[in-house]
Amino acid sequence: MRSDRGQTLPIYIWMTGILLFVAFAFFAFAQAASARNGAQSAADAAALAAAQESRDELVEGLGLAIGDGGDWLAWLDGAGLTSPGAARGAANMLAAENDSAVRDFAAAEVNGYPGYRVSVETNYTVGDSVIPGTESQHAKADATAVIKPRCEVEPSADPENAVEFDCDGGESIEIDPDDFELGDLPDASVLFSVHLAD
Repeated sequence: MRSDRGQTLPIYIWMTGILLFVAFAFFAFAQAASARNGAQSAADAAALAAAQESRDELVEGLGLAIGDGGDWLAWLDGAGLTSPGAARGAANMLAAENDSAVRDFAAAEVNGYPGYRVSVETNYTVGDSVIPGTESQHAKADATAVIKPRCEVEPSADPENAVEFDCDGGESIEIDPDDFELGDLPDASVLFSVHLAD
């Protein structure tokens, strides 16, 4: 009996060691997944912030184009994205709020819709674990957000005359260039939606 117990003790110790290693390995994978999720959240937020900033600029440009008597109808298609600097700034700010930094930023187009692709890296590391190298490894993620027009205009519409157009949600808007003030424009979210690209 004593010799049986003596033989089983090393097996118990060996099995306990294996179980502990497996538990620590699962913990390491959980740490990595958490860091990856944090990086993805930061990338999503940064891309959306960049697109929202440009959406606001689009609406400002639309108002100026109407006031100048130009072909303002093109702005309703999102064709006026010319200043990505402010969008980059918005992306940097949102990434920083999520303890990350923008590593790459570029204009993008998805299914004909303009937007931005943002790559971020977390400021924090995965952390110490039984897997070598995780203590210095930062999580990375990419996201793309696009600006999609929500209103439709008849192809025969004349930008020099009053134009009525329909937007998602059943909202109807009329703009008369001869009787226009910036306050006549609806909120940017009525004219354009911002969402992450699939």
